[in-house]
Amino acid sequence: MSPAEPETRAPLAGRTVLVTGAARRVGAEIARTLHAAGANLAVHYRSSAPDALALVAALNAQRAGSAIALEADLLAFGQLPRLVDATLAAFGRLDVLVNNASTFYPTPVGTITEAQWQDLTGTNLAAPLFLSQAAAPALRAAQGLILNLVDIHGQRPLRRHTAYSVAKAGLAMLTRSLARELAPEVRVNGIAPGPVMWPVGGVDDALKAEIVARTQLKRLGSPRDVALAARYFAVDAPFVTGQILAVDGGRSLGGD
Repeated sequence: MSPAEPETRAPLAGRTVLVTGAARRVGAEIARTLHAAGANLAVHYRSSAPDALALVAALNAQRAGSAIALEADLLAFGQLPRLVDATLAAFGRLDVLVNNASTFYPTPVGTITEAQWQDLTGTNLAAPLFLSQAAAPALRAAQGLILNLVDIHGQRPLRRHTAYSVAKAGLAMLTRSLARELAPEVRVNGIAPGPVMWPVGGVDDALKAEIVARTQLKRLGSPRDVALAARYFAVDAPFVTGQILAVDGGRSLGGD
């Protein structure tokens, strides 16, 4: 066995990843994928304690002591540094921060409330900023990575979701801005998923069919597709920063 082989199998061995909103759905798949690449995982959750604890137990069953669960309300900006502190206390370093947590619901113009605006821009934009700021010293020390989960609707506004689309557009700009501010020590990139998972509240069958028909690949993606993009940035893209990768089956190309 050559010395390079273990690194090929576990390219993130000895590294630590913090994923927000990692208890379920896309966040959980990103956590599982980066853990399978050898990373230690800090699994953040807000209200899905059973799911988060089950995920951490499963990861630790695969590799003892490799995962912890961290609860926090990301809108309590003053508490965000403790997520970084707890991660460092558990694993001694932080190499990758994945700002995955998101809030999504309709906000048609004319009905948007201040509370909705604060919630959607807070979770989708302000929290990634303040958590990235708190994590920056540790990430600089590790020559690390910030990975933001943006959305194709940060570029193509989604009807009836004005506040959400604006927040994700801001997150795209935050990604590029942080890439400049934190270089050369820290890379900052984004992933803009398209139709990979339907919202928790469900989507009408006719709308599902319309959305899929508008992708160039004519099919729905999966959380695994997003997780593999995250793995690419974490493992195989050391000379890539300030970029946002659309994982959308070609939906962002437009057309019928």
